[in-house]
Amino acid sequence: MTRKPKLGQNFLIDDAARHAIADALGDLSQRTVIEIGPGHGAITSILAARCHGLIAIELDRALAAELRFQFRAQPQVEVFEADILSADFETLVPAAETVDVVGNLPYYITSPILFRLFTEGARGKLGRAVIMVQREVADRLSAAPGVRDYGLLSATAQMNARVETLFTLPPAAFSPPPDVYSTVLRLEFAPRFAELGVDAAGFDAFLKVCFAQKRKTLANNLRAAGYSQEALHLALPASIPPQARAESLALEPMAELYRALGRR
Repeated sequence: MTRKPKLGQNFLIDDAARHAIADALGDLSQRTVIEIGPGHGAITSILAARCHGLIAIELDRALAAELRFQFRAQPQVEVFEADILSADFETLVPAAETVDVVGNLPYYITSPILFRLFTEGARGKLGRAVIMVQREVADRLSAAPGVRDYGLLSATAQMNARVETLFTLPPAAFSPPPDVYSTVLRLEFAPRFAELGVDAAGFDAFLKVCFAQKRKTLANNLRAAGYSQEALHLALPASIPPQARAESLALEPMAELYRALGRR
């Protein structure tokens, strides 16, 4: 009898893929890994033999119990029944340590999880992540300015990490098969806030305002957020055309505008 999936679960059953995902994390002999949504342990069982420590965060109570039993003789594996969106990284990760992340992210909360990872990466908690997302989300994460897929998620990802596309899997790689293809990405966390002379929290909020309405120009989005016409006129750098939309701009001119508005 096939277990009925809950919470948007599609379990990875492709053996080559689960090994390729574990391999993409590199040498883990001295590393701690957080696995998001381990399910039945397809990747967990590989990582348990490779890493210094493995923290499995599973929201499904029955699956968490199954994992605890499965890895009961392996003290390096800790299983937490928790929601990754509210998990306390300060408790999970020692103060002076960074961890790696792996996971098949649930489609229905992919973006919130990604933004949470970028926040933790900016705080210096994360080193690398190998994640599986819907192919369309992967396209957005790696999109360049000026193309249709570029938006807030793209800008935030590229502000916080180097994004590398590894491979794409068909629905048949999962049980039950989803309706979409899935892409595996590797994120090397390398926040650019200091390089671009901006503060993380303030610039993140600024990007959200800039991309608030995709059809609006950058200036219109900023005016809607409370910036005056005069302030924008004085702060707008030569690198940004007056009618530009946020989706057409690289991070450097966006940071230049943010700094100029801050000075005023």
